[in-house]
Amino acid sequence: MGSDTLWWLLSAALIVVGLLGIVLPALPGTIFVLGGIVLGAWIDDFTRVGWFAVGVVTVLAVLAWAMDYVAAALGAKRAGASRQAVIGAAVGTVAGVFMGIIGVFFMPLVGAAVGEFMARRNHGQAVRVGVATWLGLMAGMLAKFILAFMMIGIYLVALWV
Repeated sequence: MGSDTLWWLLSAALIVVGLLGIVLPALPGTIFVLGGIVLGAWIDDFTRVGWFAVGVVTVLAVLAWAMDYVAAALGAKRAGASRQAVIGAAVGTVAGVFMGIIGVFFMPLVGAAVGEFMARRNHGQAVRVGVATWLGLMAGMLAKFILAFMMIGIYLVALWV
């Protein structure tokens, strides 16, 4: 197996790991996707995937990274979340990584609700904040998926057309 083949395999692996990282908060998903794309462009000296395509993909990666934070914050803010709820959502997100896919998806909700309850001792508000924060996180994850697939699509079109 030649060195170019190893580079192409590494490029593909980075993209796949990046897609997993969109769901797993411990991995910077869109950064890995971007890294795989830039590596793929570099392998053939940016002849097929040029600087313009890499620039567009980079802008999409930055947008996806920003959307992740903005969507969760907007969900929490819209529900009137306390600082403790935001911290709880972050702790829940990290704890969820160790609990499998169910934990990844639902521990941020639990963490935000627990944090909000500790701050205000209001069950109804805690549930509203937990659900709103979770919806924000899910919207951010969906936006990251869409942007990541747009990045991959631009890369593949530039690579093969």
